Amino acid sequence: MPRRLPGSFYERPTLTVLEELIGKVLVHDVRGVRTAGAIVEAEAYIGEDDPACHAAPGPTRRNAPLYGPPGRAYVYLNYGIHYLVNAVTEAEGFPAAVLIRALAPLEGAPAMARRRGIPLAALKDPRNEARLAQGPGNLTVAMGINLARNLED
Repeated sequence: MPRRLPGSFYERPTLTVLEELIGKVLVHDVRGVRTAGAIVEAEAYIGEDDPACHAAPGPTRRNAPLYGPPGRAYVYLNYGIHYLVNAVTEAEGFPAAVLIRALAPLEGAPAMARRRGIPLAALKDPRNEARLAQGPGNLTVAMGINLARNLED
């Protein structure tokens, strides 16, 4: 069973965390259905001075998780279409996070395909399996991650 990373892993400079998250495994269980994938693509958002960071306008109810304890999930609905999942980084009170953009599936590919509406027969082609969690919106659909996971460890 994979070992959960401690909060101290995330309580470091965001770019260091981003670099070291590549290759780590994201595991998610939804009602006993476990999916997992190695992180292959991520993106950093650092502080109120980063115009692309949700913290740019200062603290709000929506971006409050960015200011919270490191190692927590910041999940939000993007453009009213897809949930996106981030790992909060840096010290509590400093808003920063790493957006998980893509995974290489390791476990639960059939469940990922069902959630994405992809026929199971398509998984016979390994290229299709590799695409199950490419893109941050596809990743959360494949993994079954939604707003209920916001602020979770």
